[in-house]
Amino acid sequence: MFKINNARKDSKQIQNEIEKLEVELFLEGLYQHYGFDFRNYAYSSLKRRLSLRANLENVKSISELQGKVFREPEIMKRLLNDLSINVTEMYRDPSFFKAFRTEVVPHLRSEPSIRIWHAGCSSGEEVYSMAILLHEEGLLEKSQIYATDMNETILEKAIDGEISIRHMKSYTKNYQQSGGEKEFSEYYTVNDDYVSIKPFLKENIVFAHHNLVTDHSFNEFHVIVCRNVFIYFNAELKNRVYHLFNESLSDNGFLCFGNKETITDRDALTFFKEVDPIEKIYRKESFKKS
Repeated sequence: MFKINNARKDSKQIQNEIEKLEVELFLEGLYQHYGFDFRNYAYSSLKRRLSLRANLENVKSISELQGKVFREPEIMKRLLNDLSINVTEMYRDPSFFKAFRTEVVPHLRSEPSIRIWHAGCSSGEEVYSMAILLHEEGLLEKSQIYATDMNETILEKAIDGEISIRHMKSYTKNYQQSGGEKEFSEYYTVNDDYVSIKPFLKENIVFAHHNLVTDHSFNEFHVIVCRNVFIYFNAELKNRVYHLFNESLSDNGFLCFGNKETITDRDALTFFKEVDPIEKIYRKESFKKS
């Protein structure tokens, strides 16, 4: 039966099926051996990243890469960096931060204390951008920002708060376009070829390891920021994280995606109301537990 079925398929279709099986087995093994669960990430993105890592490690297939990853932890570290979403910059998409100032900040002023969760914070540039924004709005001192990522290596970089100086010209432009009105250089000190975020901006930030795929809610937040992460999830995983965010938001709390994401799940839309259709800022309408 196997031979008959395969006779009806062309070689490309058979190769695609083999590659998909390789990826599925790799991801299952990765979860069983290391505890990282990428099984519900978008297939095309995963396959591309795994194939690139296989090429860089000089192996001929994803199956061969699997053996090296299980036996050599250093390769696993490199692979985790490949699979993590580490693309970020200060005030990335300035229009989002501008919308945050106008749509969210006025509602935060009446809160005696403010808890914000940056999920998938990468190396921290957007977290520090938020700290600057809150400082300029007079809200930083009563705010606590929890910045999480599944990649502990990238979290160490975020904690250091050191950024290549070559980025600062474009980051200054982003800051100005986001509504910032001060000298951006007030928020960092220059050290040779990098800058250091000033300590007062770090005082109200807690960086911590958290995996959206496997971990649970750990606090109740007034704001959750999760940008350019959902594009890597399949529908099943998106739905799970929608419910995680619902459990983690206080009543009338804000969920901020930015303009590259949107909520399409009908169930999720029953407890999130769109506030800004361009920047995809939502507000939790009522307290609901899944």
